[in-house]
Amino acid sequence: MEWTEFATHDDGPLIAGRRAGSGPPVLLLHGGPGLGFDYLRDLADELAEENDVAWYQQRGQEPSAAEGPHSVAADVDDARRVLDALGWQKAYVVGHSWGGHLALHVAEARPERLLGVLAVDPLGSVGDGRWPEFDEEIFRRTPEAVRAQARELDELAMAGEADHELALEGMRLVWPAYFADPERAPPMPELRIAGARSAEMVPSILAELPALEAGLPQIRVPVGFVHGSRSPMPLAASTDAAERIPGAWVEVVEGAGHFIWVEVPGAVRSALRRLTRD
Repeated sequence: MEWTEFATHDDGPLIAGRRAGSGPPVLLLHGGPGLGFDYLRDLADELAEENDVAWYQQRGQEPSAAEGPHSVAADVDDARRVLDALGWQKAYVVGHSWGGHLALHVAEARPERLLGVLAVDPLGSVGDGRWPEFDEEIFRRTPEAVRAQARELDELAMAGEADHELALEGMRLVWPAYFADPERAPPMPELRIAGARSAEMVPSILAELPALEAGLPQIRVPVGFVHGSRSPMPLAASTDAAERIPGAWVEVVEGAGHFIWVEVPGAVRSALRRLTRD
C-alpha cells in the first residue's frame, strides 16, 4: 500500500501523518497514550483496501511535535485539525484502545464532523474506565518471575521517570499478556514510547471520565464496538458505554486479544463495513 504524507501546523503544534486508499473517509487513531503509530500499520493497510484512510502520529513523538500541552482537550482538537487539513468535512473515526476512548470524546465534542465511530478494544468510558481491572489482568497474565519488575517499570513510566529504554523493557515484559494466548504471542514489534506524554495524559484522561460518561447518552452518530473475547481489557469497557449510547452495538471477536487484527485478520474491517452500512 502506497501512503502519501500530510501535515498541519495550523492552530497548533505540528501534526503529521499519512493517507492511502479510496472509499469512505476513515480517520484512524492509535492507542497509548504515548505509543508511536507504528504498531497499527497492518490495520491501516487492511482498512485502506476498502476506505480512504488517514492516520496521524499524536503529539509527543516525531514526525509530529514533541511538545505539549498533553491533554484530552488538546487531542480532541488535534483530531479536528487533521480533518481540516485533509479537507474532510465528515469522516468515520476508528480508534484502538486509548484511541477508541478518544474517538468517543471527539463524538461528544465534534459530532458535526463525524459519520460514525468504531472503538476497537477501547479503554472504558464509564466509572473508572475499567483501567484498574485492565492493569491487574495484564500483570496476572505476566509470568511471576518478572511480574514485580514489570510493576516497578510501569510505576516509573506512569510517574514520567522511565527513559525510553526502561519504558520499552516494561512493555517487553508484559507484551505477551495482551494476546489471547500469551504463550503464543508474536514477537513485540519495534515500538516508540513517549513516557513524558503518557505521564501527563493519564491524569487528564481520569479527570475527564465523569464528563465523558455523562455525555454518552447524547451521542447521535452511529457507534460500534469490536472487542476481543480474550482481551485483558474487560468486555465491560465496551458494553458499559454501548448500553448508554443510543443505537450502539458490540461485536465480540472469538479468539482475539487486545490487538484484534493481529490474531483475527479481517475482523476489524468487517466491523467497519457494518458501521459504514448502518
